[in-house]
Amino acid sequence: MVEVKGESRRTFSVGEVAARAGVATSALRFYEANGLITSERSPAGHRRFHADVLRRVGFIKVAQRVGLSLGEISAALDSLPNGRTPNRRDWARLAASWRPVIDERIALLEAMKDKLDGCIGCGCLSLDTCALYNPDDGAAQHGAGPRFLLGDAPDT
Repeated sequence: MVEVKGESRRTFSVGEVAARAGVATSALRFYEANGLITSERSPAGHRRFHADVLRRVGFIKVAQRVGLSLGEISAALDSLPNGRTPNRRDWARLAASWRPVIDERIALLEAMKDKLDGCIGCGCLSLDTCALYNPDDGAAQHGAGPRFLLGDAPDT
């Protein structure tokens, strides 16, 4: 137990957090080294985590699974309070700020699914309507990456 502002809070070892969160201990050390989670050291020098780290690790796992970068995840976690367990209002604020990012990713995934399905199904019989065809590298003026799949229209 650790005393915080007159109350004692249970702490967990790295192995306990790993087991409860469903991640490897090396992942927890990586998250900590990158500032995504924090721990305290016991008198013997062992890592001890507070229970709120379980929610943070859960958030990290889901965010990584939907393709968010560690930088995006770190920025989101930095908006949560230090020194206390985030409450419902804290998480709601974070969720609201992520809604546009997630909506954009969903739209991109749906467009990609629709266009790739059509392209694979057509066998590229019509280069005039193919979302991947890029004669003379015309898409370069729109930026890097698969511009037509990202929503830019081919110049006609």
